[in-house]
Amino acid sequence: METNGASGVNGIGLARIAQMIVVEGKEDTVAIRRAVDADTIETGGSAIDDKVLRRIELARERRGVIIFTDPDVPGEKIRKIIEARVPGCSHAFLAKADARGKDGIGVEHASPEAIRAALARVRVSAGGGAAAGAEGAIAQPAERPASGADASKARQADKTGATGAGVAAAAVGEANDAGEPEIAWADLIDAGLIVHPAAASRRERMGELLGIGYANGKQFYKRLGMFRITRAEFAEALRQLTREGVGE
Repeated sequence: METNGASGVNGIGLARIAQMIVVEGKEDTVAIRRAVDADTIETGGSAIDDKVLRRIELARERRGVIIFTDPDVPGEKIRKIIEARVPGCSHAFLAKADARGKDGIGVEHASPEAIRAALARVRVSAGGGAAAGAEGAIAQPAERPASGADASKARQADKTGATGAGVAAAAVGEANDAGEPEIAWADLIDAGLIVHPAAASRRERMGELLGIGYANGKQFYKRLGMFRITRAEFAEALRQLTREGVGE
């Protein structure tokens, strides 16, 4: 865990994480502490109040912050709220398969091994300093928050098969705001990540391979720029996706 800010090993053999980890609830904290020695901030769900956001701001300034929410819609909403208010945080992502339990999907259901693997692949959003986008990088304060997203247009593009010049242009503009992307919109089409019958399942697996989580087409493109995914990283993940035969 040294690569993401761990500061040694505690008395019971767990790696110590220097940053504060933001989770959704108490059970998530329990799961995190089974895997690593870390301090957490609990949002109490997706309705984050101003007091919690101020605590996250202070934590980012003093220690750095890793956002580690559930791999579902509410979890993604929490990430967006925090990133808008406290830009430049680090992000850890769990695959849905690793977070699935009898009563749903959540960090609380993940094994210690899955949690440690996600923390070993922490990524920093663009604007978080010179190390932004590197695996295991430490969050630094950012200049400005990433812009919001209009997910409904991207969902419509997936459903209809229309690339939509307006949708593509908007996605390019937003990705450029967060970080100049190396991956073009056309690359996503060629890779079968948008405008493809199995685009959603292919994006889900690519998100796991790249360590940036699942997102719709427009948000996925934005994350490629936000986390500064290189063409080499993208190509290697695509080769693995092809080897696995996902959505083919």
